[in-house]
Amino acid sequence: MSLRQNAFVLAVLTALVAIMGAWSGDATLAGLWRLPLGLLLLGLAYEGWMTTRAHLGLTIEPDQRGILGRGGSLQISVQHQLHRDALVELAPEAPALVEVDPTVQLLIAPAGAPAHTHLRITPRRLGEHAWPAIRTRIAGPLGLAWWPKRLATDFRLQVMPEVLRDDARRAGAVSSGAKPRQLAGTGSEVLQLRDYRAGDPQQLIDWKATARSGRLVSRDFSEDQHLEIVIAIDAGRTGALRAGDLDRFGHYANLAARFAEHAIAQDDRVGLVLFADRPLAALAPGRGTSAVVRIRRLLAASKPVQAESNPLNAALRIRSLVRHRSLVVLLTDLDDATVAGQLASAARLLLPKHLPLIAGLASPEAENMRHAVAHSWLDPYESLAAQEYCARLERNVLALRALGAPAVLARPDQLERAVFDAYAGFRQRRRV
Repeated sequence: MSLRQNAFVLAVLTALVAIMGAWSGDATLAGLWRLPLGLLLLGLAYEGWMTTRAHLGLTIEPDQRGILGRGGSLQISVQHQLHRDALVELAPEAPALVEVDPTVQLLIAPAGAPAHTHLRITPRRLGEHAWPAIRTRIAGPLGLAWWPKRLATDFRLQVMPEVLRDDARRAGAVSSGAKPRQLAGTGSEVLQLRDYRAGDPQQLIDWKATARSGRLVSRDFSEDQHLEIVIAIDAGRTGALRAGDLDRFGHYANLAARFAEHAIAQDDRVGLVLFADRPLAALAPGRGTSAVVRIRRLLAASKPVQAESNPLNAALRIRSLVRHRSLVVLLTDLDDATVAGQLASAARLLLPKHLPLIAGLASPEAENMRHAVAHSWLDPYESLAAQEYCARLERNVLALRALGAPAVLARPDQLERAVFDAYAGFRQRRRV
């Protein structure tokens, strides 16, 4: 319970009356302070009884499904059973891995109808998050006190990975490779008309165009290109490390979900492998919207585990999952020397049958510290450590490329563009 202005007025009045009675020496006035004090206690008792009759309740409804790393809102409704308007304050709370605007909100809840407000949230971890009880307090009808209540709710927030189709501007790389180059081949779609060349089969001759032009004209058909892609995500211990607004696993999951949606739009087949010290889950490559739905559901139910990653075991699982030549997008860390050795072994195991694209996150903090101006005696040592860290990452990338495995290293906000560009290049150069 917290006293309000009217209660303080009565308390001050009680003190003043008591002082006046003591100074006056009159026995009648000396006991007069009991009157305002009695009114205060009686009023508090009345308010306490009224607030128990209020039966304050709270419900939460999402305006939309939670998207990892994207701001959203929840609608909070407060209702009571009093026959008068009630003043209610809410102190927003959220699960540990969901950021929430902590501003205390004041609501006027009318009689017989709920009061609504919106709470801004930003999920930082995939999966289902049980919402904790929310601290509230209701004002007494006499303006004497706030009466605290902790209101429980059975609301659970389901957080899904990012989507591609409704937020094309974020990727920046969505347009890169969105229209794969068509090459002459044996597909069913006419690519172009050209002059007849000696040796062209008779079925390639376009007789209508030949009749119009007076010379033999042949048709070129587009070559159908349907790739098989496996996205492998490192869900080991380092996946829980923060990298900007999300942890590393969160960045990998968002990229995987959006990349799968983009690749499916090119009529490619996409599968998924989650791994740590061993393969944790696997989905065989599939085509169409159903494949994207399966991938998103698996990602939404996944989180990093406390185990050291072993990409070599993931590579073995990928070899058993796909029989034909495939593009393997391996999202993992490149800053651990031992992991880099396992990455090299995994790349050798996948090559030359498959094409592994290894993508990792660079640290913006380390890159900024690498070139920072020194202001204290400790700054040069921090800069040297950052330079060594960044140089080791670059050496790991070059070592992987020397094996024939394309590798990219980028900041969290640039990794998606790098992977999309590499994918577009592979399609155009027919590397898969």
